[in-house]
Amino acid sequence: MQLDHVAIATPDLDTGSAPYLALGLHPEGPDEDVQTQGVRVRAFEVGETLIELLMPTRSDSPIAAYLEKRGPGLHHTAYRVADLDAEMARLRAEGARFLSDAPTPGRAGTRVAFLHPRWGAGTLIELVEHPHGGAASGGAGG
Repeated sequence: MQLDHVAIATPDLDTGSAPYLALGLHPEGPDEDVQTQGVRVRAFEVGETLIELLMPTRSDSPIAAYLEKRGPGLHHTAYRVADLDAEMARLRAEGARFLSDAPTPGRAGTRVAFLHPRWGAGTLIELVEHPHGGAASGGAGG
């Protein structure tokens, strides 16, 4: 397992991108809408890991609720797994709690599942399965 991405909630992708652009990072491709999560994602490559900026595309998205409650900032950390279904079963046997019973589509053709923050020591954790074991290309955005 390795770190796939760190997700930052922001009300505006351009404003949220400014610090990363100043650091010399560049978006790794075009912004992508993830309809299942109600977000638009802009990803910056940092080695084999991504920084994903998440902007809500609708008022009922989890990111919109997060921004209203907590403001912009760190939303979740995501870890790449080879077999999401097997990893979910293994973690459930360890007592893990997921936010949904089944994986959902994520960014760039991934499948994703989120672990409850209470299980993750107060941090939302995402598991990401890339198609065909591909390289880091982000999760949900979610």
